[in-house]
Amino acid sequence: MKTFCGRANPTTGSMEWLEEGEDYDYHQEIARSRYADMLHDKDRNVKYYQGIRAAVSRVKERGEKAIVLDIGTGTGLLSMMAASAGADFCYAIEVFKPMANAAVKIVEKNGFSDKIKVINKHSTEVTVGPDGDMQCRANILVTELFDTELIGEGALPTYEHAHKYLVQEGCEAVPHRATVYVQLVESRRMWSWKKLFPVHVEAEDGKKILVPPSEMENCPGLPSVCDIQLNQMPSNDFSTLSDVVKMFSVDFSKPVQSASTYYRVQLEPVKSGKAQIVLSWWDIDMDPSGMINCTMAPYWVKPTSALQWRDHWMQCVYFLPREEPVLQGEKLYLTACRDEYSVWYNLQKARADEEEHKADVCVESPVCRCRAHLLWNRPRFGELNDQNRTRQYIKALRKVLKTDSVCLCISDGSLLPVLAHYLGAKQVQYLVLFFRSLHFSLFFKANHLEDKIKIIEARPELLKPSHLEDKKISVLVGEPFFTTSLLPWHNLYFWYARTAVSTHLASSVTVLPQSASLHMMIVEFQDLWRIRSPCGTCEGFDVRTMDDMIKDSLNFRESKEAEPHPLWEYPCKSLSEPQEVLTFDFTKTVPQHCLSTEGSVKLLRKGKSHGAVLWMEYHLTADISVSTGLMQLSNEKGNCEWNPHCKQAVYFFSSVIESEILSDPTAVTYAINFDTKTGEIAMDFKL
Repeated sequence: MKTFCGRANPTTGSMEWLEEGEDYDYHQEIARSRYADMLHDKDRNVKYYQGIRAAVSRVKERGEKAIVLDIGTGTGLLSMMAASAGADFCYAIEVFKPMANAAVKIVEKNGFSDKIKVINKHSTEVTVGPDGDMQCRANILVTELFDTELIGEGALPTYEHAHKYLVQEGCEAVPHRATVYVQLVESRRMWSWKKLFPVHVEAEDGKKILVPPSEMENCPGLPSVCDIQLNQMPSNDFSTLSDVVKMFSVDFSKPVQSASTYYRVQLEPVKSGKAQIVLSWWDIDMDPSGMINCTMAPYWVKPTSALQWRDHWMQCVYFLPREEPVLQGEKLYLTACRDEYSVWYNLQKARADEEEHKADVCVESPVCRCRAHLLWNRPRFGELNDQNRTRQYIKALRKVLKTDSVCLCISDGSLLPVLAHYLGAKQVQYLVLFFRSLHFSLFFKANHLEDKIKIIEARPELLKPSHLEDKKISVLVGEPFFTTSLLPWHNLYFWYARTAVSTHLASSVTVLPQSASLHMMIVEFQDLWRIRSPCGTCEGFDVRTMDDMIKDSLNFRESKEAEPHPLWEYPCKSLSEPQEVLTFDFTKTVPQHCLSTEGSVKLLRKGKSHGAVLWMEYHLTADISVSTGLMQLSNEKGNCEWNPHCKQAVYFFSSVIESEILSDPTAVTYAINFDTKTGEIAMDFKL
């Protein structure tokens, strides 16, 4: 059966109806899943196996049969560990049907069909009794329901239900407990992901300061966690203000409460500074004694132990509602509030009236009131706060603006209209596309610009001369940035918008940026390749069925496509020089014909060619460019520094997905085609 799916094309801006097979969603889910990453997580798998063996032994020592309940079994790995450790029977629950089918095959292939029953249901729908899904309640509860925030995938309500209806009182649990740790830090870099900093502009008539509106300044932001690879954050980008503190623990062997609550700890800053950020991670003890421990602690906490790379569990960055100046040694209270799925933090100074103080705790989740946090994601805040980048735009605008310039800006949530006004444009109009202009009118109001910049809410193709007061546009500007973009070239929507408004442009119009180019480089990843690499066997169990399933889903469509990744979090080394492969001329309208290129790129360094990284560069003027990808290639080793505010496109070579061992290739051939009708880029690489 085919279904029609509506989607807005991020590059062309048009609404499209695509005919998709019924398997499309499922293939996407599998292809982009984290299953491979989990199976490659040696530390996790070894610790789970040790914990399961110990739990089965403890039950057997009591003279009981070991009956295991495995919620969210995935491949069936943890159930197979339990069966091989001597469990009498395992109930493996998996709600995602394709995954449950795969688990049945994997269990059969490994010879455990008589010991493991796969149940394709949500755990809350599982029945117990002679005619039920489970014959009796289990006495060992094994789960892996955790995300980076620990509780974001619904672990608490799932455990709560399991203890009430599916497991015996006093059951063994693997993991036995989880503990959440926190550390208070000051970090201009991380704070710049939540707050908009003032922008300083040297204008003709003196220095101007662009300030964010008070609504934005006082806004608590969004409660959603910012999860990152904290191990890639250089130590000079933050300053620790407190020791690492245990925030709260959950004992999974006892009944669990999922209702909203809060936890409070007392802190004494180890140095004075501005408390802005709470860094957080967790560890799990697989056994009651805490001897078998799996931790997400970042590099500075356990500097002597080898770090296990993983992408399915990272570390959390939480933003305090406001910046709090703190003094070394003063008494502070840090409060963690949580609901069923998320956590947020508050910091307060200690007061004498402790009891009254307790009542101050607000367990309600923070809500964005300024709307900016709904429009801009965290990297976008970082990008707008990047002074070097802003300087490039100011320098370029200075070159193109004249005192009689009539300027139109096309970009989402951009500061360019304000910069254009400050730098002397006679008239500035701002075409607002994908969002309502409310928070921007607040922004203009805070800087007394309401009557200086005209907001036009219209799609480019619906722009009328009356919108522009019958004037022709002499300068068209864009960053370009659009909230709908996922891949670097999706921001080429600027070119399509420029084409749609071409009848409103003066014949001598200046377009900024004047052009863009697509660049690529062949790289070897330190770890990111693992998310696409087959596993084969995991702790002695054959999981090739899962590998094949992922490969089939990737081949369904995804393996022929690039995927977005923020490469500042995923180190790689370049094996080739960066190469410009396509150019897009914004001074002309989008052509009817496709833009194609083919060629080969020489490999200069030895290494595993895992894939190609692609990014865009925007040429604001003939001599000023901004890159969304490579910022610097340092040293002979080919270490790369990437733009930290953008995701780059990664195209994994089939050798990673097929796990082929290739003899050292000397070059990579490529064919890249930009279809101007669909705005899509098709690519093919051969080693």
